[in-house]
Amino acid sequence: MIYSNTYEEKELQKEGKQLILSVFPLVFMVFGIAYGLANQEVLSEGLIAIFYSPTTLLTDFLKVGGVGATFINAALVGLFNIYLLRRFEMRINGLLIAAIFTVIGFSFFGKNILNILPIYLGGYLYARWQGIAMKNIILIIMFSTALAPIVSEITFGGYFDRGFNYFMGILIGTLIGFIIVPLSSHMLKFHDGYNLYNIGFTAGIVGTVFTSLLRNFKINITPVNILDTNQHITIIVMLYLLFTYLIVMGYKINDRGFKEYKNILKYRGRTITDFTELVGYGITFMNMGIMGILSTSLVLSLGGIVNGPVIAGILTIVGFGAFGKHPKNCLPIVIGVLFGGFIFGYDFTSTGFIISVLFSTTIAPIAGSFGPIIGILAGVLHLTLVTNVGVIHGGINLYNNGFAGGLVAGFLIPIIDAFKKGE
Repeated sequence: MIYSNTYEEKELQKEGKQLILSVFPLVFMVFGIAYGLANQEVLSEGLIAIFYSPTTLLTDFLKVGGVGATFINAALVGLFNIYLLRRFEMRINGLLIAAIFTVIGFSFFGKNILNILPIYLGGYLYARWQGIAMKNIILIIMFSTALAPIVSEITFGGYFDRGFNYFMGILIGTLIGFIIVPLSSHMLKFHDGYNLYNIGFTAGIVGTVFTSLLRNFKINITPVNILDTNQHITIIVMLYLLFTYLIVMGYKINDRGFKEYKNILKYRGRTITDFTELVGYGITFMNMGIMGILSTSLVLSLGGIVNGPVIAGILTIVGFGAFGKHPKNCLPIVIGVLFGGFIFGYDFTSTGFIISVLFSTTIAPIAGSFGPIIGILAGVLHLTLVTNVGVIHGGINLYNNGFAGGLVAGFLIPIIDAFKKGE
């Protein structure tokens, strides 16, 4: 269904959009330095611990390197990617916003400024090989850093002699960056755009292949569970303030205030649903801020800890608030996961369950397209799968929920279509 995309808002130059995106990593940098100094953290040691960590699921950098170093790492990754979008003169659309927030979010567990670089190198070599502009694939490469843990695991997992380990880590990371682009376009056909984390599904397939190959060489990669169990009130307050900032900026950009926000709720969310094109940047930023506040509040209401993986889940939802997600199509999925958790006896306060709730919204387009009942069913099915597929790729695919979401959509959509055709 196509809706009118007529809207009025103040003109926002590219530099203004970049500045709004840059606020998050800049605030994280200042916060990280200030927190580290105030709490006498040795920031350099924390960053080194993060860089040398294998980083497979779940490796919470807040636990590994401390709060200050973790926020500095997230800031470095964010600013590096924002530099790339400036360098390649990228148009700031919904998918790019989603990519920036996703890579920043996963810099709290799994990604660091070092283990993502070989993947970018692979993407660059692919672009040169194919004779295409790097700007045409940079978004895919940003998302494909979901497989950054394999670089760290191979480099620092103790499988190779010192010196050779760096060569192997860079080689495998570069290879992943080279092959991920052609694979991602083919994988999209499997779930037909109903899984927003398409690269998560692709990365799951690639991770499974690589893990299987490594196991044949007696290299066994197993998931870990390194988590910060402290509730940092300052982090929670900062997140609420940043999300409020997005709402305020959206309100200022959108001359009509909040009354047009309801328009965004009409969209199903299936790829490609770029809210910056459909409703404008003002409403989009409002939606991102609202999704951030709702997500953080949900975590706290469930009794969850706002640690690295949870921050990643929240920021990813915020990012995709510009590309397919809104409260209406996410709610049935969340209800489904909660219902499944109740039936199967999950601990609602555990980080594993909390991030399953947050990341399950990757299949929000199913609820948006087929209604809340199907959405709830999809949420239950997603929980069933996501808790069992991580072992397949050994925890090297950070977007494990994207992998599970692709399987859910690929399983459900043909069945739904079959019943519709029989009506």
